[in-house]
Amino acid sequence: MGKEKYSIGFIFIMLCLCPFMAKAQEDKAVLQEYLKELILLQEKPSSHDSFVSFHDLTWEDWIKRTGELPPNYGIIPSIPFLPDPLIIGEGKENEKITTMAQWETQREYFKEKVKHILSGTFPDPPTNLKAEILSERTENGVRIQMIELRFGENHKAKLTLEVFTPPGEGPFPVFMTQWNHRGWTQIAVRRGYMGLIYAGADAKDDTREYLELYPDYDWSTLMARAWGAHRAVDYLYTLEEVDKSKIAITGHSRNGKQSLFAAAFDERITATITSSGGTGGEFPYRYTDERHSNESIDYLVSRRTHWLHPRLRFYSGREHKMPIDQNSLMALIAPNALMLSSSIREGGGGDPWAIEQIYTSLTKVYDFLGEPEKLGIRLRDGQHAVAERDIEAYMDWLDIQFGRKNLPWENQLFYNYSFEKWKRESGESIELSKFPKQPGQNIPANVSDLEKTQEKINEDLIWLLGDEPAGLPASDIETLSQKEDYVSSFMPRPRVKNGQKLNITPYNAMGDYLYGSLYFPTDEAGERITGAMPVLIFLHKYTNTGYDSELNALIDGLLAKGIAVLTYDMIGYGARIEEGTLFYQRYPHWSKMGKMVTDARAAVDALESLDFIDNDKIFIGGYALGGTVGLITAALEPRIAGLSLSSAFTPLRNASGNVEGLKAYSHLYGLIPRLGLFDGEEYRIPVDFPEMLANIAPRPVMVISPELDRHADHENVITTMEGLKQLYRKLGVGDALEWQSPHAFNHFTEAQQQEMIKWLVQEVAK
Repeated sequence: MGKEKYSIGFIFIMLCLCPFMAKAQEDKAVLQEYLKELILLQEKPSSHDSFVSFHDLTWEDWIKRTGELPPNYGIIPSIPFLPDPLIIGEGKENEKITTMAQWETQREYFKEKVKHILSGTFPDPPTNLKAEILSERTENGVRIQMIELRFGENHKAKLTLEVFTPPGEGPFPVFMTQWNHRGWTQIAVRRGYMGLIYAGADAKDDTREYLELYPDYDWSTLMARAWGAHRAVDYLYTLEEVDKSKIAITGHSRNGKQSLFAAAFDERITATITSSGGTGGEFPYRYTDERHSNESIDYLVSRRTHWLHPRLRFYSGREHKMPIDQNSLMALIAPNALMLSSSIREGGGGDPWAIEQIYTSLTKVYDFLGEPEKLGIRLRDGQHAVAERDIEAYMDWLDIQFGRKNLPWENQLFYNYSFEKWKRESGESIELSKFPKQPGQNIPANVSDLEKTQEKINEDLIWLLGDEPAGLPASDIETLSQKEDYVSSFMPRPRVKNGQKLNITPYNAMGDYLYGSLYFPTDEAGERITGAMPVLIFLHKYTNTGYDSELNALIDGLLAKGIAVLTYDMIGYGARIEEGTLFYQRYPHWSKMGKMVTDARAAVDALESLDFIDNDKIFIGGYALGGTVGLITAALEPRIAGLSLSSAFTPLRNASGNVEGLKAYSHLYGLIPRLGLFDGEEYRIPVDFPEMLANIAPRPVMVISPELDRHADHENVITTMEGLKQLYRKLGVGDALEWQSPHAFNHFTEAQQQEMIKWLVQEVAK
C-alpha cells in the first residue's frame, strides 16, 4: 500500500515537473543553436596561437570539455551604449548609485563579471613567498639586483625580477613594468623612482607555468601575468626603502591590458598607465566591431587565443549583450590613479573616439568618489610604438599623482562633444507640437506621391543637417599631384596593383581646401586608360585612420573593371581628426554630417571638372558611416548616378531599445545634433532613412543589410526595403534596386565587396 502511494505521488510530481523540464530542454536547444551560429560565423585565420587554455588547444576543445553554452541573447538586456558604471542592474532594475554601500555592491558585481567573461578565476595570494638575490651590482650609483621569488606548493612557482634602486635612503616611489620595457625603467630611475621589471611578458615569461601549477583555475594568460605582478608587489611590501603609497604599474600593447587586470585586483597598486592597449586595453568592446577598424572580439580571440577568457567569444557580434565593458574593469581601479594613453592615428589600436568614451564614463566614477584629478588621458600622434618623450610624459603624470612635482597637465580630448553641451552652447530648441507625428515607414506609395513629397523631404533633410554657412565653390581641378598631407606618410593608406593614385591637393583642392586620392585604372604601359571612365566615391567607416589599407581589395577590384575610385578623409577622421574637435564651437547651428555631405557634393564638383571622368557615371558608396553619408548625399544630390552601401542605416522613428537609434547621431557620434531634440518623440522626426532612400528613386541603389547587424532593427529594415521595392516597381525600374541580407554580423566582408563590385559593373554597363 505504501509503495503504491509513493508511486502515485512520484508520478504526480513528475507530471508537475514535465513542463519545466521541457522548457529547460527547449532553452538548451536555443543556446545550442546560438553556439552553432557562432562557430559558423567566427573567423578562421591561418595563423593563431597554439592553445586557448591550459587544458584546451582550441575554442571548440574548450566548449567540448566544459559544456559551456552562450547566454540566451533573446532574454538578457540589450545595452547598446557603454554601460553606466553608476547604475546597478542596467537594463533591468536601473538603480542609480548614490551611496558608498551601493558602490561596494557594484564593485563586487564587476569583479564577478570580469572574472567570468574577461580574466578567468585565479588563486588567492600565496602565504609562503620567499626571495633570493641572484646577483647584485652597482652602476652609476644605481643598485641593480636580479631576484627570484618562489611561492606556492613546494615553492614550485617562481617570478624573476630585476630591481633598480637609485642613490639615496628612500623611501622611493616605484615604477613597475614588464620585462621587455627595461628602457622605460631607465627613465624612471633618472626621475628618482625605484624601477622594477618582472618576467610576465613575451620576452621572458615565468607566469606561463602558473597555468599548469594551478590547473583548477580558468585564468587567461594576461590574468596569470597580472597575478605575477601582484607577487612583485608582495616583494615590494617587504622592503623598507619602498614608499608603499606610491607603487605604479604600466605596460604597452598587450602589457597595457595586463596592467589593467593587475591594478583592478590589487589596490596596493596606486597608479596605472595603460599605453596603446587597444582591445582589452583602453577600448570599450562595444566599439571594437568592424565599423570602428579596431581589433574586434572575433579578430582578437581567434588569433591571440589565450590572452583573454574563452567566454568573451560568446559576445562576438553581440557586444551590446555584454553586462559589463572595459569601463567596468577600469572602475575597479578607482579611486587609485589611472591614465589612458594611445595614438590618435594608430591603425587597429588607437581609436581616440573610443578611448574618450571610456574616459568620459570613468569621470563619473572618479567624481562620485571625490578624486576627479586621479583620472588622466594622454593621446599622442604617430604609430603604435612610443618614444622617450612619451615615457617622460608618463613620469610627469606620475609625479603629479604622487605629489612629487607641480607640473602643468591637460587631459586633452579630440571629441569633446555632448548633446547637452551642444544644446547649451547653440541655444537651439524646438516646439515639438509643430512637428506632426509621422508613420514609422513613410515611403511614398506611387509616382504621384513621390513627386509631391520630394521637395518636402529635401527641405526637412536640409533643416536636420543644420544651417550651412555661406561659402565659395572651389576652382576646377587643373592638375593632380603625387603630393599628400604629411600625416598620410605614417598612415596605412591603400596601395593598389591595378592602377595608379594621384591626389587632389590644396592650391587646387576640392571643396574647402580638401585632400583627396583618386585611384584610376591604367593600361599595360602604366598609363591612364583612354576615354571617360566611371567613378565611385567611396566613403570610409568610423575609423581613426580614415581611408586606409582595408580598402585595398575593393579598390583593386574596381580598377580591374575599369572603374576609378575617389576617396578622402571625412571630418573628424584620419588626417582631419583635429579639424573636427572644435566644429560645434565654430559652427554651432550646422552639423558634422552636414559638413560631410557638403564635402561629398564638392567631390562631385571636382570629378566633373576632370576631362577623363564620365560625369553621368559618378556613383557613391560606403560601409557603416560612409554608407550613411553616401545615402544622405545621394538623397540631396541628383548628379549622383547611383548608391551602394553596407550596414549603413536603421529606421529611427520606430527604433527599438536594442539599437542606438537617433542617439547614435545626436549623442554618441555628434553627427546630427538636431535629431536629439526628438528624443522620446521619435515619431515626430521630420525625415527618416526610408524617405531618404525613396528620394533617390529611380536611380539605382544597392543595399547590403546583414541579418545580425546589432546596430540595426532588422525587421524594420526589411519593412523599409519591401516598401522601397514596391516603389521601384511602380516606377518601372524594379531591377534598379538590389538588396542583399546575408546571415552575418556587421562586417564588410570580402564577399560583400565582390557583390558591390559586381553590381557597380552591371550598372555602369547600362
